[in-house]
Amino acid sequence: MAVVHFTQNLRRHVASGSVRVDGATVKAVLDAVFEQNPALRGYVLDDQGAVRHHVNVFVDGEMIEDRRELGDPVRPEAEIHVMQALSGG
Repeated sequence: MAVVHFTQNLRRHVASGSVRVDGATVKAVLDAVFEQNPALRGYVLDDQGAVRHHVNVFVDGEMIEDRRELGDPVRPEAEIHVMQALSGG
């Protein structure tokens, strides 16, 4: 099972901060996470299902390339990090 980690500002929607789910692609993994935590979907994905501009997703330390279809492959033992960029002045 892949392990999906969330930054502190997204953890309010995930009881433990990390979730273990199955999935062969980023889309399948995130869909499994959102099934457990529906409120999280709107913070990570836009209305078309693409990764929001202010969110970055890394699989095993590499930023995903397919932010629209989420087709990047995920190994069964992958580490996925979902990070929401913060800005301000």
